[in-house]
This record gives sequence, structure tokens and C-alpha cells, in this order.
Amino acid sequence: MASLCALQTQSWRSLCFAPARSPHSNIFLAPFSSPLDVVPHQTKSFEREGFWDGCSGEFPDLSSAARRELEISIFGRSVVASTRSTLGRRGPRTRGSAGVATEATLGGEITSENASADQKIGPLAMELTKDLTEDIVREALVWASLHGGVVGDKTNGKSGTSPGVGMVHVPLALLPTPFPRQAFEQALELATHYNTLVDRVSQDSHFLRECLAHTRKADSFTAKLMNIYDQILAEGIAQDIQLGLHRSDYMLDMATGALLQVEMNTISSSFAGLGALTSQLHKYLIGRFGQDLGLNVENVPENSAANDFAEGLGQAWLEYGNPNAAVLMIVHAKETNMYDQHWLSFKLYEKYGAKVFRRTFAEVAAQAKLDEKRTLLIGEQPIALVYFRSGYSPDDYVSDRDWDVRLLMERSTAVKSPSISYHLVGAKKIQQELTKPGVLERFLHDKDAIAKVRESFAGLWSLENDGGDHILEEAVAKPEGFVLKPQREGGGNNIYGKDVATTIKKLNQEELAAYVLMQRIFPTVHDSYLVRDGVCRTSKIISELGIFGTYLRNGEKEILNKQAGHLVRSKVSDSDEGGVAAGYGVLDSPYLT
Repeated sequence: MASLCALQTQSWRSLCFAPARSPHSNIFLAPFSSPLDVVPHQTKSFEREGFWDGCSGEFPDLSSAARRELEISIFGRSVVASTRSTLGRRGPRTRGSAGVATEATLGGEITSENASADQKIGPLAMELTKDLTEDIVREALVWASLHGGVVGDKTNGKSGTSPGVGMVHVPLALLPTPFPRQAFEQALELATHYNTLVDRVSQDSHFLRECLAHTRKADSFTAKLMNIYDQILAEGIAQDIQLGLHRSDYMLDMATGALLQVEMNTISSSFAGLGALTSQLHKYLIGRFGQDLGLNVENVPENSAANDFAEGLGQAWLEYGNPNAAVLMIVHAKETNMYDQHWLSFKLYEKYGAKVFRRTFAEVAAQAKLDEKRTLLIGEQPIALVYFRSGYSPDDYVSDRDWDVRLLMERSTAVKSPSISYHLVGAKKIQQELTKPGVLERFLHDKDAIAKVRESFAGLWSLENDGGDHILEEAVAKPEGFVLKPQREGGGNNIYGKDVATTIKKLNQEELAAYVLMQRIFPTVHDSYLVRDGVCRTSKIISELGIFGTYLRNGEKEILNKQAGHLVRSKVSDSDEGGVAAGYGVLDSPYLT
């Protein structure tokens, strides 16, 4: 039987120390860094998932030779630079099928043709036998199935509506991906600062209106959100309790090693449940096969995301003060990521006794009403908390009735996660405005916190008529160094490469106001083994680290402000002979180095 993880191309095999061997005789399992000779692939899967709303790490429109020659100095440095990324450990000696002992290593390095003589890229791949690899894959899939690491199978028509029908294991990296410990700890430390920042910006109506004035004119989705915001302010906010369940996403810039924020998610921050489970899975696999892998389970950090998000929801439910009231979760009509959501529902009930009702916008429209005190009722059931796992995209509002329902919920006394003001703070335009000199000082007062937050900012520019012509010219001339981002969530909306220049040339000044221009982050590329639908494949990947945060405030009283676990999502980049990218995004976890 052919190996589950047979290497796909001869050029890929040439990176490994396995001369004169059949591609099926040994498996190269451990992730390692490689040159930027990859082709991007944008994947959209699951709810709010796109997996990639941020920047990717490749030059999609250039040949390998052109990539080697290209040096973009937009940000005062070359983006085609080397970095050191090693696991720093030596693995065991294993035997290939030819019976020749070879040293499996996670600590050795290869030299990139893009690097100078003293610059290395990445640890060499560990060689594992076919049998061991299949054992690990089998154990991973059994563990995921037994512990709820599942999603709906899109090939089954009932999977999105009938729990327990048409399940498949969550797409996952077989082993965790190397990530610098210092950068990971830096990201954790930022969580409470960003929580505070979101809350304080949400309370400044003048700032929100001023920043989004042009965007509102250019983007109908932002305009409708702002219309609700204006109406709520006009009639008076009915609920002083604010609950934030956030996720701040980061990438490591390869050229500098800097941790840079891709975006701040304030609505439907997904994968607290399945992300925490993936960390547990990787801990189990390293514990189970650690002697063979040469990995240390202590380098996979604990992940409390599911418990911490459930705590945020539970504390908000308690703060509402009615033990008979329920939690209303707004979901998509056909949701393949329902089990990530159910993790939170069950933990919420087990610890707090709070009941959770799942409803679509259409179902809420048919069942919801406000009583004379503006209590939200589903039938006769009072609702303490509305938790949005839908409503972040224009596609979620199929008619004016759905917008009316969003307004109805905002007008109620129920706690909203997020409230309309928190939702607006997550707009790309607000992210860009916060990078301007002096703006952070308006909301944060601790100099150390300001410096740390500002250090995480990537380059962001407004495309409104405010003197940004020079950056537009730069983006048209060197589009590979930028990403054009609309006011959208959920992935699949960003514009890359040559399309950046084409779009800028095509749109007028008013239309450009619907976008922000962002520095493209070029993260380290690793090789990994990814498992999807029971099949394990070798892939080049780039990874994005998400840090969850929970924040709860009642009036002037801050109740909760904490870092709440983490998530790694890895995206595959590979190309077939036709040059068309093929790959997918998976859940992953960090192996701290």
C-alpha cells in the first residue's frame, strides 16, 4: 500500500537528506522552514473561517527566479530575507526500508539560496517510517473522533442542520508547528491591552462616527451597521453590560522577526472549542509517540480557550441577574462548524446551568419580541444574552427582515456579544485609524501598554482623500508588498498581487474609501503534514496565531479582562504542474522554541 504521506514532487524531495530512496520508503514528518518558492492558496471553510482574512506569505504572481531577484524596500527592508526557525532538538535514529540507519533530526538546518552564507533557514525534516506515520495518523483520527474534534461533512446534505449526522474529523496538522516562545508570550501579554482598547473605543461615539464617515458612504454594509448604531444612541442604550469575546490574529514577519497584527476580531471569534481540543490532541500525540519523535510535550502550551470563553458567557449571564433567562446563539442556517459552538454551549450549561437556544436570523424574526421593559423574548422565554456566531457578513442578512431583527436585539435589555459598538470597532478602518500617531494615547494611558500595542501594528493606510496619494502610487508600482482589505469578515475578501494595482486603478476616490491598504506580511514557511478527510499529505504552510481575549464590564465596573487561550491556523501553499495552487487550511497548535 502506498504511503499516506508520499512526497508529491521531486523538487520537494530534494530538500531532504534521502538520496537514492523511493519516495515511499521514508516519510518526512517534522515541519521545517523552506525558501519562499511557494504558490498561495486561499481557502474558505467553516463559519467565519476563511482561515485567512490576513496577509499570506508568498509572491503569487512571480516565477521562482523573479522571487529570488525581487527585493521590496517599501518598509525599509527586504522582504526576501532569511530567518532562523528550529525546534532545537535532535530526534532519534530510525531505519529506512533499506535497513540503513539514518539520524532523524529536528535541529539541523539547510541553507536557502536567498540567504547569505551565514544565514540559515529552518530545521531539517525528521525521517519517519511509513508504519510510524500511519500509526500517528490513525491515533490522531481516533482521538479526534472520541473527543469531539469534528465538523460537519459538506458532502452530506444534513450535516449542517442535523447534529450527529455527517460528521468528519476537523482538518488538522499532524504535529504542532514551531513558533518562537518569546513571540508567543508577547502575543499573550497583548490580549488584555487590546481588550481594554476595544472597550474604550466602543464608548467614543464621536471617534467611531468620524472614522467611519467616508466608509459609510462607500460601503453599504458599514452603512447599515451605522444606522443601527445611530438609532440605539438616539433612543438610549438599554443594557450597560458589555461582553467582548475577541481574537487578535498575528503573523511573524520573516524579515524582521516582528510579531504583527493581522486583524482584531470582535464578532464570531471562532475555534475556541476546537482550537483548544487541537492543543490537547497534539499533547496526546507527543506523549504517545514522544520517544519516536524526539519532541517534548511541555513545549506545547496549555490552551484554556473553550473554558475561558464559556466563563465569559457565564459571567455575563450571571451579571444579567435572571436565572430563568437563557442564552440565544445566532447561527447560520447550515452550519458545518456547529461542534465548535456546541463545546461552549455544553460548558456553559455544565458550569453555570444556563440554557442555550440556537436560532437563525429567520427563526428569531418569527419568534422574537420585546416586552414593555424591552426584555427580549423567544416565544415566552426571556433572553439574558445574545451571542453572535452569524451576522458578520452581508451574506448573513438576506433581507431587510434580518436587519430589523438585528435592530430588535440591539434595542433589548439582553447583553450582546458583541454589541453594535463592539462590532464596529472591529472594522478594518478602525484598525487603520488606531495606527495613526497620537490616537492610541486617546484610549490607553499606560505608556508601556501603548508601546507594546504600537509595536504590533503592521503598516496600514487609508485610501480616503487625506494625502495618501504617495502610498497609492507605491502600491500600484509594487503591488506584491500590499493587501487591499474591504470592510468584511469571514475570509476570501482580500485582494492580493497584481489585482491590488488593477483595483486601485479601477476605483474612484469614493469607492476606494471602502478599503484599507495593508502591508503584506511575509511569514516563515514551514513544511508540515496535514490531515483532511482521513488523508495525510505533505505541504508547505504558513501559520497565523490567534490570541483569544475576554472582557466584561457593567457600567463603570470592570468584571473580567483576561487572555483566554490561543489558536493556530495553518494554510497550505502548493502548486501542481499547471501552476494552480492546491491546498487547504487546518487547525494547528504552536510548538514553542
